[in-house]
Amino acid sequence: MGLLSVAIWLPIVFGTVLLALGSDRHVQAVRWLALIGAVLGFVVTLPLITGFDAGTAAMQYQENLAWIDRFNVRYHLGVDGLSVWFVLLTAFITVIVVISAWEVITDRVNQYMGAFLILSGIMIGVFSALDGLLFYVFFEATLIPMYIIIGVWGGPRRVYAAFKFFLYTLLGSLLMLIALLYLYYKSGGSFSILDWHRLPLGDTPQTLLFFAFFAAFAVKVPMWPVHTWLPDAHVEAPTGGSVVLAAIMLKLGAYGFVRFSMPIAPDASHEWAWLMVALSLVAVIYVGLVALVQQDMKKLVAYSSIAHMGFVTLGFFLFSELGVAGGIVQMLSHGFVSGAMFLCIGVLYDRVHSREIKAYGGVVNTMPKFAAFAVFFAMANAGLPGTSGFIGEWMVILAAVKFSFVIGLLAATALILGAAYNLWMVKRVYFGEVANDDVRALTDVNTREFLMLAILATATLAMGVYPKPVTDVMHVSVNELLKHVAISKLP
Repeated sequence: MGLLSVAIWLPIVFGTVLLALGSDRHVQAVRWLALIGAVLGFVVTLPLITGFDAGTAAMQYQENLAWIDRFNVRYHLGVDGLSVWFVLLTAFITVIVVISAWEVITDRVNQYMGAFLILSGIMIGVFSALDGLLFYVFFEATLIPMYIIIGVWGGPRRVYAAFKFFLYTLLGSLLMLIALLYLYYKSGGSFSILDWHRLPLGDTPQTLLFFAFFAAFAVKVPMWPVHTWLPDAHVEAPTGGSVVLAAIMLKLGAYGFVRFSMPIAPDASHEWAWLMVALSLVAVIYVGLVALVQQDMKKLVAYSSIAHMGFVTLGFFLFSELGVAGGIVQMLSHGFVSGAMFLCIGVLYDRVHSREIKAYGGVVNTMPKFAAFAVFFAMANAGLPGTSGFIGEWMVILAAVKFSFVIGLLAATALILGAAYNLWMVKRVYFGEVANDDVRALTDVNTREFLMLAILATATLAMGVYPKPVTDVMHVSVNELLKHVAISKLP
C-alpha cells in the first residue's frame, strides 16, 4: 500500500473503529484514540513533502490499480505541486480539530471524532484522485460526514443549515457528473484525468464542460452569488465543523478549477475568464462590505472567507504564475487563519454561549493570553505583512496590477475592507473597559486551548516570514499548468 493510500485509509479506519465503540462509554479512551489516529494520519503525510521532487511537474507517489474493470475505472492516486500541500493541510487541521473538541464535546464523542477522521481521509482522497469517477466519489462523499456534523452537533437551526449545505453542493455536482461521463465517452472509455487533459475538444463542448464544472466548484468555493449556504452552515456548525469547512472544504472547489476546468477546457477558460474575474471581484468587494455590518462573529468570519476565496479564483483566472501561485498560497494561508479565527470564536462561545459582538467588550482585561492570539489572527486575516495572510493576497494583487491596473486597484480594496471589518470586531470585542459580568467572569485559555492556538500562530508566522519552501514545491507544476492552458485544444 502506497503513502497516499495510507494517508487516506488510516484516518478512515480509525474513524470507523471509533464509531463501533458505542456512544458514551470510555469517553477518555475515545478521545485518545481519535488523537492517536489524527496524529498518525498527519505523520504519514510528512514523507510526501520530505521526499517530494520539486524539479518535476509529473505526478508523484502514484498508485494505479484496477477498481471497476468493466468500465475501465481505476483506483489511481498521485500528487503534484498543486495538490501535495493540501494533503498535509487536511491531516494537520484534523489534529487541531480533535484537540479543540477534547473537553467541549461531551455528547456522542465517538461519533463526533469518528466523523472528522473519516472526513479527513475522504478529503485527502479528493486531492489525490487521478481517476475522474474516483474523484467524484470522494468529492460527493465529503458531504455525508459534514452533513451529520452540522445536523447533529450544530446550533438551533442546524437541520435547516445542513439541508441547505447538502442541497446546494449536491445539485452543483450533478452537472459535473454529466461532464465526467461525456469526457469518458469522448476519450474512448477512459476516466483518467491526465488523459482528459490531452483530449482535443471543440469550442462548444469546452464551454459546456466549463460551466458544468463551474456549477460544482463555484458552489463549493463558494463564489458569489451561490455563496448563501456558507454563512448559515458556519453559524450553525459546531466549532470543529466550522474549522474544517473553512480550512479545507472550501479548497476542494478552488482545487477543482486548476485540476479540471483550466486544463480540460483551456479555450473556454480563457474565453470566460472575464466572468470569473468579475465574480471574484464582486466577492472581494461586495462580500467584504457585507462582512462589515455583521453582528455575529461567526457570520463575519464566514463572509470574510468568501472574500478571501474570491482572491483565489481571481488569481487563477489571470493566467500568470504569480496569480496561480498566489491563489494556492492564499488557500493554504486561509486554512490556518480562518481555522484559527473560528477556534477563537469557539473559545469565547464555550464560556459565554454567545457569538454576538455586543455580548463582549474588554476581553483583553480578563483573557490577556487569549486576546493576544485573537488579535494576531485578526491581523493575519486582514493581510498584515509578516503573516501568511499577506503573502497570497500580495501575489494576487501584483498579478492583477500586471494584468490590468483597474482590476488590481479593485482587488486591493479588499485589504482596506479586511482591515476595517477585522479591526472593528477587535475593537468591540477585545479592547476597552470590561463590558459586563459575563466578560468579568471569563478565565484565560487553558493548556489545551493555548496549544492549538500556538501551533496555528506558529504556522501562520512561519509561512508569512519565509514562504519560499511552499512556493518552491508548487513552482514547476504551476508553470506546467500555465503552459498547458496556453495551448488551444480546438481540433
